[in-house]
Amino acid sequence: MYTSMTKLISTFILAFSILTIFGQNKMRPVEELISKSEPGWKLVQRWIDKAKNKVEVLPCDSAIARDALFKTQVSTRSPMGAIIYSTGGLLIDYGWMRILGSGNIKLNRTLPEWNKGKSLKEFNDKPSFLLIADDVIGGFFAVNGGQFGKDLNKIYYLSPDNLEWKALGLTYTEFLNFCFNSDLNKFYKGLRWTNWNEEVSKLDGNLVYTFYPFLWTREGKNIDKISRRPIPIEEQFRFNMSRIGND
Repeated sequence: MYTSMTKLISTFILAFSILTIFGQNKMRPVEELISKSEPGWKLVQRWIDKAKNKVEVLPCDSAIARDALFKTQVSTRSPMGAIIYSTGGLLIDYGWMRILGSGNIKLNRTLPEWNKGKSLKEFNDKPSFLLIADDVIGGFFAVNGGQFGKDLNKIYYLSPDNLEWKALGLTYTEFLNFCFNSDLNKFYKGLRWTNWNEEVSKLDGNLVYTFYPFLWTREGKNIDKISRRPIPIEEQFRFNMSRIGND
């Protein structure tokens, strides 16, 4: 666990970086975003080394990482910028949760490219939210840029069992700590089936499970008694958004 002072500093850095995403149109060159004197990745690595949950760090292609960092416009001093620039993403708890970085064969989506067409039309837009992670049951995590309320820079979760954006009350830095150290079985209570870890560890990071009956229905509440099959995550996101729009 990091100290309260380290947490305060890293939270401030991240908050400043997120505000930069949500409050600017002019694209800074990637050289200005790469910090050699204060690389945030060393801090994130220390958190991972002490994590209670299983964390897999995916390697990245340096050229793709630079491009993803430029398109996201965050500094590598921040945890988000560090993950984008130094990793292809993070797989949490046998791959149950995916934190987006700059892409990898196991998670072939960069954070900025995944947001384009959803929260962004162009990379220099001011997004009202930013998708930063997801899970294998079709849940999505996003940083609030004004879409969900006045609590800017806080994480919201779109849960597949009710299709509502729920405030988690966490910054991005605090969200990482949640992923690394919290009781995920408790958070996903009722949404994990028997021997889920064996199945999930083999799932491609661009796929999620769709369930029938749907998880938000009364008939879909027993996860061990309903059917599931993998589908592209893009398809699941579009379906979720269409359901929210119709409800």
